[in-house]
Amino acid sequence: MKYLNASYTTRTQHTEGKNQKASMVKKPPWLEPSDMDYDLGEMCRHAVDRSQGELVDINLEYFATDKLLSYVAERSGKLKRLSIACCYGMLCDGSVEAVQKLPLLEELSLTHTDITTEGIEALGRSCPRLTSFKLNNSCYMGSGDDFGEGDFRNEEALAIAKNLPALQNLQLIGNTMTNEGLLAILDGCPHPVSLDLRLCKNVSLNEVLSSRISGQIKDVKHPGNSLKGFEFSFDTCGDEDEMSDDMSDY
Repeated sequence: MKYLNASYTTRTQHTEGKNQKASMVKKPPWLEPSDMDYDLGEMCRHAVDRSQGELVDINLEYFATDKLLSYVAERSGKLKRLSIACCYGMLCDGSVEAVQKLPLLEELSLTHTDITTEGIEALGRSCPRLTSFKLNNSCYMGSGDDFGEGDFRNEEALAIAKNLPALQNLQLIGNTMTNEGLLAILDGCPHPVSLDLRLCKNVSLNEVLSSRISGQIKDVKHPGNSLKGFEFSFDTCGDEDEMSDDMSDY
């Protein structure tokens, strides 16, 4: 078993040649974990154990925790692709410790999921092969006008620019960065192939900045571009935010 896709689930298995792939069929997003008669974390651990260290791709939705991520990392040193979604507030320091055990990681996707600047720094130190990073914020931030002296809008962008120079694909849907953070990324990550800035409403692409982006990056999605086709919703925020397979049209 080399691939594991886990979400609100009923578990099915398929055999593809010599590789076994575990996939999960999603339950409705309003279903609470307490409503389920099985332990998703335990199922995931069992699947990781069965991989015998050969796991290269894992997708965790709705139930990733520090302990589970640590369990996966300790037993999956060959992991190349890690995707975590809809786990906002469920990971604290676990992501920092986990990535330090994944030197072969090439792709990391975090949607509606936290990572600290320390976590981004750890990626730079421990994952030299990382070329694809997706960090999609859990809610569409407001106008940004209420930021005072403690303006932290560019923290993530500056950490990316400083620590992840080898990135080729970067997706930052809903990020709070301003033009300052975007310029830092363009300076710090000189060889990007794709850049996704959808819902980055604090970015204002003037003529000079637009010209630089178009000359440096082949595939660019601008702040006002549609989210149609993206798997997760960004139309609400806070306790009433419900993740859905259906896309909201912008």
